[in-house]
Amino acid sequence: MTEQPLQLSFPTQLYRKKWFRDLKEQAIQFLLLLAACSSIVTTISIMWVLISESVGFFQHVSPWKFLTGTEWAPLFEPPAYGILPLVCGTLVTSVVALAVAIPLGTIAALYLTEFASPQLRETVKPILELLAGIPTVVFGYFALLFVTPLLQKVIPNLPGFNMLSPGIVMGIMITPLISSVSEDAMRAVPVELREGSYATGATRLQTAWKVVFPAAISGISASYILGISRAVGETMIVAIAAGLQPIMTLNPLESAATITTYIVQVSLGDTPHGTPEYQTIFAAGLTLVIITLIFNIIGYFLSRRYRQRY
Repeated sequence: MTEQPLQLSFPTQLYRKKWFRDLKEQAIQFLLLLAACSSIVTTISIMWVLISESVGFFQHVSPWKFLTGTEWAPLFEPPAYGILPLVCGTLVTSVVALAVAIPLGTIAALYLTEFASPQLRETVKPILELLAGIPTVVFGYFALLFVTPLLQKVIPNLPGFNMLSPGIVMGIMITPLISSVSEDAMRAVPVELREGSYATGATRLQTAWKVVFPAAISGISASYILGISRAVGETMIVAIAAGLQPIMTLNPLESAATITTYIVQVSLGDTPHGTPEYQTIFAAGLTLVIITLIFNIIGYFLSRRYRQRY
């Protein structure tokens, strides 16, 4: 007589399937947790590098002189470590870029969401996203070799290196980012709000501006914050077209250097590691992070206040 193989009972099979399913779900949750924590670990690591190197710099230079000085010449003798000229250059180019990107991006998002036909939307949106994929070096030479000569025909005394041209090109580069995020936020607004607005006799423009826009302000403000961070941290466009001289000016028609431009300039040189001149790039990077953080905090409170009003 041959022995029959043991057959698992139905409750045992069910328990084993449940055990494998729970194990698989726990493994997936653990992988998702690692993915979520990786961004936090990366941010903490970046801040640790910036702060640790900046501490060595501020042991030689007074933080007050660094933040309030109007001359920046750390590679010359005697050195000057006033960060304000680089901050002014960064803010001026960013303001010019946002003055171009925010209106264009918002109008494009409103049109694609509320007025454009589905066929037109499916055609225009990939083109906008393709514009965001162009390398910034190409944008830099576009600003230097095309936009600047074009502006010189309107402004004859405009120098070859100025902050207006790269600011405009940065605005064009940031427009797809603001448009895409804002459009997603507007499309998430419930249809019932639009129908209620139409029922009261509002036009499509009034509905888009007074109903859809306030309802999507949280996502739209997030797109603005992303645009600000992108403009403040831009490197190659301003390095190519804005100039390398750290001049204390708020006039966009003049040449000036930005924080990112200086970091690139020193990182490619032969500055010895561990010297105050080398540590200036970390102090400048920390300043850039603080500026971006301030803009994020301002954007958060503005969007929160706007949501409370509506």
